[in-house]
Amino acid sequence: MSRKSERLVNLTIALLATKRFLTKSEIFQSIEGYEGSEDSVERMFERDKDDLRSLGIDIEVGGLDPLFNDEAGYRIKPENYSLDLGPVTGEDIALLSLAAQAWKGQALNDVAHSVLLKLQSMGIDSDIDSVPHLAPRMARASDELATVLEAITTRNRIAFTYLSPDLAHESREISPYALASRAGHWYFGGLDSAKNSLRTFRLDRVVGEIQNIGKPDNFEIPPNFDLFASMNESSQTHVAVLDIRKDKAFALRKMSTNSSDKGEWDRITLNYSDASSFLDSILWHLDDVVVIEPPDLQKQVIASLTLLVKNHG
Repeated sequence: MSRKSERLVNLTIALLATKRFLTKSEIFQSIEGYEGSEDSVERMFERDKDDLRSLGIDIEVGGLDPLFNDEAGYRIKPENYSLDLGPVTGEDIALLSLAAQAWKGQALNDVAHSVLLKLQSMGIDSDIDSVPHLAPRMARASDELATVLEAITTRNRIAFTYLSPDLAHESREISPYALASRAGHWYFGGLDSAKNSLRTFRLDRVVGEIQNIGKPDNFEIPPNFDLFASMNESSQTHVAVLDIRKDKAFALRKMSTNSSDKGEWDRITLNYSDASSFLDSILWHLDDVVVIEPPDLQKQVIASLTLLVKNHG
């Protein structure tokens, strides 16, 4: 990561995590890279703000005390945080997913905690929970990921045992067309031999090893096949009602179709299709999210937490 890129990441984290506006002097003290004369540091900061805004990141400007016309401060509201990547192809998504996995595991944790530690040493309240969606969460890639990728490349059919939503073990045989990640999980899809139709599978629900069948080059991948489109077509949409603690779980808030104020909590309504991924998102936020509806989702949350307590005490 270049010095400028690291400085921009640090600046974004600091402005996202702070619970109040940060002054320029506080920013320059807490973020490495703002070095040189006063004029050069000022110009550097102005360019950095322009760079972040060009990516669609809204930097809010305000004073530390609304009763006085004091020094201007800066922050980024987590609910307004977004990145404009422009047109993104399927290949771009795959590469970004891999990059996100490496970034999350190798760099961002240390960077984020270093910035927050400096802010705290200056007496500035900050909260790492304000930036959970800055680094996309990626489930650990299965050892079978390479097997699926090779089968797609060599046009080799594969067979595997799959854990269905009702926890039954099903034998599947498919011609794999594509592999991609979404909402922190790896998916692969293709033509199911038994059903003679397109099917999508989540990699971490594969039980045991994936086996190659027959010889390579025994099928053709349809032109312009879109795994995400096939996933959306085959997915059923469900509606959930959640209570979310104020200023928490912004990734879930962005999915809401309706919201109402409940004092310490906000009640939101949202749609979801992948029940397992949605359950993971809820559990990620611990006691900051409470499921109101549907009842079966409530039961899944309780069962997951019960299993967690049983396994870890």
